[in-house]
Amino acid sequence: MDLFRRKSVTALQAEAAGDHSLKRALGPLNLTALGIGAIIGTGIFVLTGTVAAQNAGPAVILSFVLAGFASVFAALCYSEFASLVPMAGSAYTYSYATLGEFIAWIIGWDLVLEYALSATTVAIGWSGYVVSFLADLGIYVPAQFQAARGTVVTMADGSTVTALFNIPAMLIIGIVTTLLVVGIKESASVNNVIVVIKLGVVVLFIALAAQHIDPDNWKPFIPANTGDRENFGFSGVVAGAAIVFFAYIGFDAVSTAAQEAKNPQRDMPIGILGSLVICTILYIAVAAVATGVLNYTQLDVPDPIAKVADSAGLGVFASLIKLGAIAGLTSVILVQLLGQSRVFYSMSRDGLLPSFVQKIHPRFRTPYITSIVTGFAVAIPAAILPVRDAAKLVSIGTLLAFVIVCTGVLVLRIREPHLHRPFKTPFVWFVAPMGALSAGYLMFYLDAQTWLRLLIWLAIGFTIYFLYSRKHSKLASPGER
Repeated sequence: MDLFRRKSVTALQAEAAGDHSLKRALGPLNLTALGIGAIIGTGIFVLTGTVAAQNAGPAVILSFVLAGFASVFAALCYSEFASLVPMAGSAYTYSYATLGEFIAWIIGWDLVLEYALSATTVAIGWSGYVVSFLADLGIYVPAQFQAARGTVVTMADGSTVTALFNIPAMLIIGIVTTLLVVGIKESASVNNVIVVIKLGVVVLFIALAAQHIDPDNWKPFIPANTGDRENFGFSGVVAGAAIVFFAYIGFDAVSTAAQEAKNPQRDMPIGILGSLVICTILYIAVAAVATGVLNYTQLDVPDPIAKVADSAGLGVFASLIKLGAIAGLTSVILVQLLGQSRVFYSMSRDGLLPSFVQKIHPRFRTPYITSIVTGFAVAIPAAILPVRDAAKLVSIGTLLAFVIVCTGVLVLRIREPHLHRPFKTPFVWFVAPMGALSAGYLMFYLDAQTWLRLLIWLAIGFTIYFLYSRKHSKLASPGER
């Protein structure tokens, strides 16, 4: 039993060149927009507030800097792999070529957790902004159906209602799933429009709200630690970075679309690095403005940016910002569900999941079965989970993927040093280890419950691999099948 049997890079390149089942319709602008569509979302519109209030205070700015710093190393490694192996599947495919099938399975199974729960987390945030925006229009979603089960919702008159489940979150998952089934080009076009709106709203928020900053709200910049490692002090800043790391999953999602890029060797690094740089700058600016306008203790709400806009007295612009947040979060859900379905597609193509998973729609040329199954799987936790728990699980999954990708780049440099690499990670012997170490460092600051949930999820994955996937793998010898 060879747990570390590999697919050769040259075989993967030949497979990518000869596989025309997915439509190559995405250029560098589309790919950069996909990254921005995934990155600018819950991190800005939801987690900025909760991390400031519960972890870092105004130093949530530093949390985003730390998370961005770690992401740059990983993004450079992803860019090398994405240009070298232009296949759907992201870190899963890269691991298969470098570290072997068992590690590839672990990362593929981890990516299922990463993308599915990311879409869940964002759908929960989307629901909060939709409820707030509709209330501005005099339309009220019943409190029982606007949040996770057990969440206490405070009404306008001060009374409280315990929520049953989150209907708006389920609704948006259904809409986005339908769009993904219809087609990748249509999905990308819709995403491009949404990204333009979203960027406009974020820049508008920064420009208008910055005029209402009170520097006293930044004092103390790093509140004293409360005795809990996650709450304030520098350890709280690092814990905050580990949580907001969830927001940087976007460039990972770009790499899952490599098989649908027109010129992946050139365009993938542009999409990955371009989206990361743009979004990191915007994250830091929004965090600075939000904590400057309102004291960090007031930001622990489902829609913190909307609250800051209202507090700044932006009037009609506050409603526009909420609308932009809704559009922005919609594009994040779209990209995460796109990434999830492409990872399933790649694992099925390799025999690690049943063949029906990779079935392509005859008209739309999309992996429609896996898109629909993913949609159902994401809608259920979106209806019942609170946003913070889901975000922590996504962060730990993302960080684990980054550790493996950064390690894989080094392994392949040693194993196959003469491969033609259209994009080479600069200073790879520094960048790749720093990427793995910084991601591992942030993982250490996530709580024990999050680690336990990750281990349970991986245990389920191990069971599936040894009972089904190992025997059905296309790399398995006849005697193993």
